[in-house]
Amino acid sequence: MATSLTHVRIVGAGLIGTSIALALRASGITVTLCDSDSRAQALARDLMGDKNGEEFGIEDLCIIATPPNVIGEVIDAEIGRNPRLRVMDISSIKTKPLQDVLSIGFDLALFAPTHPMAGREVSGPQSARGDLFQGRPWILCLDGVDPDLSQMVRDVVDRCGGIPLDRTVDEHDKAVALVSHLPQIIASLLASQLVAGQGSELELAGAGLRDSTRIADSDPALWAHILAGNSAALRPLLISLQNDLSHAIEKLDDPASMADVISNGRKGRAVIPGKHGGKARNYIYLDIVIDDKPGQLAAIIEACAAAQVNIEDLAIEHTPGQQTGLITLAFSPEDSAIVAAHLEKEGWKVHPSR
Repeated sequence: MATSLTHVRIVGAGLIGTSIALALRASGITVTLCDSDSRAQALARDLMGDKNGEEFGIEDLCIIATPPNVIGEVIDAEIGRNPRLRVMDISSIKTKPLQDVLSIGFDLALFAPTHPMAGREVSGPQSARGDLFQGRPWILCLDGVDPDLSQMVRDVVDRCGGIPLDRTVDEHDKAVALVSHLPQIIASLLASQLVAGQGSELELAGAGLRDSTRIADSDPALWAHILAGNSAALRPLLISLQNDLSHAIEKLDDPASMADVISNGRKGRAVIPGKHGGKARNYIYLDIVIDDKPGQLAAIIEACAAAQVNIEDLAIEHTPGQQTGLITLAFSPEDSAIVAAHLEKEGWKVHPSR
């Protein structure tokens, strides 16, 4: 009979470890949380809002939420405490930790490599959120993993609200090199160019620059090991980018070549999947001009509900002191015409956007 999940030990009280702890505690699981940083541990335990789970004895599952370069050391230490250790790994690289675990002689059937594709550019338990993983992909590399451990891992993902995606270790490392590690390097390199900027120049920075460099505010110590640990998958992407950049520099005076650069970028962005890794949705956006008074957003949402349509996304633009604001709503192509007609009938100022 498969082992049920009642008590989880989490080693690492950073953003991800504490967020998992909050989600599991909210679902009724007993959680023991520890960290080598006593201040981070104390804050994370206080955020859980009750006693730590150490008094409940040996855990069913140990989740290691440390930087990937110390996973082997942590397992060595944890075995001394629990000879029946079963480990769930949540690091953002897979090949290197597996090699480290194998080198210390730990049974790989008791080591479950996973990776929640969620996070924030700010780190530490103070940034943790119990809903961080809601609706987010959670990669599972469970080939050869003990069935009982696999079931507990899937239970954790379900309790955290993640969407499980089964991949091999190689598939994982290749994918995250493209969608996570390459963007991190690009954002960091771009932001580093700003250090030489003048104050009068930086005063002109707008949303485009802020959006492009948001993840540059990441933890250097953590990312150093992530990038180095996935260098085999990341290096070919950087070489390809280097070639494209060299070509762009060479053709910078040629408008047709620059148009190709922008066009290819648009094509690439268009293939980013929609929610939960599914096919990208072709939304229709409606701009709705509103008066600067309370209750406008609630009234629009109520009107959409009356039209029996689903709002896929929402954005608000408003300048203090301005008498009007703009709400942009996204709908499926089928719903957009219905809701536009309904809102116009009710007197809203509706403008098709993009």
